[in-house]
Amino acid sequence: METELFIFLGAAFLVPGVSKKKLGLVALLVAAIALFYYFDLGRFLTLEGIKDNLQRLRDFYGQNTLLTILGFIGAYILVVALSLPGATLLTLTAGAIFGSVHGTLIVNVGATVGAALAFLAARFVLRDWVESRFGEKLKPFNEGFSKNALNYILFLRLVPVFPFFLVNLVSGLTQVRFGLYFFGTMFGILPGSFVYANAGSNLAAIDSLADVASGRVLGALALLGLFALIPTAYNYFKSRKMASQETRG
Repeated sequence: METELFIFLGAAFLVPGVSKKKLGLVALLVAAIALFYYFDLGRFLTLEGIKDNLQRLRDFYGQNTLLTILGFIGAYILVVALSLPGATLLTLTAGAIFGSVHGTLIVNVGATVGAALAFLAARFVLRDWVESRFGEKLKPFNEGFSKNALNYILFLRLVPVFPFFLVNLVSGLTQVRFGLYFFGTMFGILPGSFVYANAGSNLAAIDSLADVASGRVLGALALLGLFALIPTAYNYFKSRKMASQETRG
């Protein structure tokens, strides 16, 4: 995942005419990601590491409830906004510390805000160039995506096949309105977040992430995603039928 992200950010330095302000933002993001890997902070975001420190985290939460919640949300925002690995493990941790329901809500806040920041960063840095270079070619896609943006966003969030960070970045390059993206993400990630937070509430029984993401669970989420596309499919076939009738008439 980090390879694709560095390619995406590095593209900003190759785009002609990019302002110093935009390049400064990209440099800041690259530096933050590089520091994460330089100090090997990912070692704290492993299943074994979380299990080893779980009781300490629970004790700290018991003594500093608000601080723990705010700190956790802040950490989740950083992980998602910078497209760092570990969001799934953080969701399991949320369930283990805060419980299934509260953990889901806390994760939802962090993930939604983090995704929104990644979306805005992609839009601020690269969208103008993408539109000037590929505007005509992307026009049909943008129009179709914009008309059914909420349904598409829900589908992309519900179906776990699409990488979370990639949806954040690519969506920022489209013409989808920020409000639709924000709320589509907020509601679209709820089912998946609950699945992992609920599993995290019994963290001791989990030996690997594969224990959570079973075929049955992934299938159920994919089915929910397909339901989100029903209105779009209905409008598509309805418009085709009307066009066919007008042609015959």
